[in-house]
Amino acid sequence: MQYAKQMCVFLPVYRLTLRIYAFIILLMHVYSEYSRAVVPYPIALVMKESRCMKKVADLPMQRDVFVRSQFTWLAYLLLGYYAYMQASVGPLMAFLRTELHLNYTIEGLHFSAFAFGAILVGVSGDYVTRLLGRRIVFWGGGAAMAVGAIALLLGHQPIWTLSSIVLMGYAGNLLLMTIQAALSDLHSQQRSVALLEANVIASIGASLAPLSISLLQGAGPGWRSALALMVCVFLLMFVLAWRISIPAGRPSEPQKGSVTAALPASFWAYWIVVVLGVAIEWCMIYWGADFLVQEGGLSKASAAGLLTIFFVAAISGRLVGSRLARVIQASRLVLWSILVATGGFLLFWLVPVLSIRLLGLLVAGLGIANLYPLAVSLTLGTVPQYADSASARVALGSGIAAVIVPFVLGAFADRVGLWSAYSIVAVLLLCIIVVIVMANRLTSHVFA
Repeated sequence: MQYAKQMCVFLPVYRLTLRIYAFIILLMHVYSEYSRAVVPYPIALVMKESRCMKKVADLPMQRDVFVRSQFTWLAYLLLGYYAYMQASVGPLMAFLRTELHLNYTIEGLHFSAFAFGAILVGVSGDYVTRLLGRRIVFWGGGAAMAVGAIALLLGHQPIWTLSSIVLMGYAGNLLLMTIQAALSDLHSQQRSVALLEANVIASIGASLAPLSISLLQGAGPGWRSALALMVCVFLLMFVLAWRISIPAGRPSEPQKGSVTAALPASFWAYWIVVVLGVAIEWCMIYWGADFLVQEGGLSKASAAGLLTIFFVAAISGRLVGSRLARVIQASRLVLWSILVATGGFLLFWLVPVLSIRLLGLLVAGLGIANLYPLAVSLTLGTVPQYADSASARVALGSGIAAVIVPFVLGAFADRVGLWSAYSIVAVLLLCIIVVIVMANRLTSHVFA
């Protein structure tokens, strides 16, 4: 009876989500074909027909035609694979916590374990890329992430599961670093569009993670089968696409010792934006399901499924953002994104009504969606000649934020409760607004 009730709730959601995904992929295909048209500025031409949109049409345009290569699509799909694996950690912890009898502090360590792998990439990723080359790092990172997922499936002790997630984090962030650097080199001034579109696919992958875990747990195979399924998907992608060439790094990139001195103040300003943005996003992803269980009175399976709202909102936000990035400066768009995220989070956190909380989760997802890809684009845009090194520093900052904040929030929740602990996110939102304004003032150029 309980299974029947769960299926009655989630099957319609699952079908609707699949239709949304299909519609999004169709839109991206239409955009891809439309961007190849003879008319060079279709968006501007449409906007100029409307008096209401006249001001938007007058904004600076990116005049290069955006063309997606085979590698562009491969990078999009591999980023979706990475995002699925990363997002799986949050909802599956609700089940691991029961199986392994974990408290909030140890659970927070599991969240931080994935981010610890990102820190290791931040201090070694550019060296590994120079040593092995992008191609080996690209496919090797994806394969090692799959190995870590299999190890997690077999783990029944906290030390084993922690080690498995560290491996997933290190390998996955090597893959992420390579994707960001390669797309930045390949698309140059159009990197904002490429990174936003890549993160649309990442959001699709991330949204499938909690939904798959919820459905497979309720149907019988269990949450572990959700990870095993994605390992099989990666193997299929490798078999079909391993021959596709991967853009090489720029030969003029300096050795590790001289990179830090070469990075300007504008890079570090936007780097801080990336760090704060990652901290906010990880708090929503990793603690959102537990928050809905405690404050919304939902079951673990229902909370994990409803967290899909956040990821579906992220898909929509990034799809819209990829179009707005062609007509609005990234430095302005990132500020509007965080303002939207702030409004949504306040609804999610402060209003004790489930429907309003879910609305807040939706709005927060729309805002947070564009924060990371835009901040990364702005950061890499300050030093396009150092793409691999800059991407490694971004991974370092992301890892530091994700290691510290979820663990601190979990430890704080053990003392004062999860609702009070979420005040950390409110403080981070205030800080990132201030830093974005300062970073925009510090830079005198517009970065794509």
